[in-house]
Amino acid sequence: MARQPKEDGQVLTRKREKLREPGMWKVLLHNDDYTTQEFVVFLLKTVFRKAESEATAIMLAVHRAGVGVAGVYTRDVAETRAERGRQLAEREGFPLLLTVEAEDV
Repeated sequence: MARQPKEDGQVLTRKREKLREPGMWKVLLHNDDYTTQEFVVFLLKTVFRKAESEATAIMLAVHRAGVGVAGVYTRDVAETRAERGRQLAEREGFPLLLTVEAEDV
């Protein structure tokens, strides 16, 4: 707490707010029957900056489980990457769904 003396001798105390780390958010890829596996790997490499082997592993996890985590970021970064992925998929004619959700703490 910070103390500030007043003119009449009283001391004011002010509580300092503790800063919290920003929450983390997951970007999820959802499987569909139209988006090619090659495109998903390409998207993971370009938008999410994954290595070839990691991108392939994520793509296979999405293919098998129906949904998978492309990455975990702060909220603004997660939303930006999800939107870039959506735009790239739309431009290439794929209905790929990318969503963002808060990571469990």
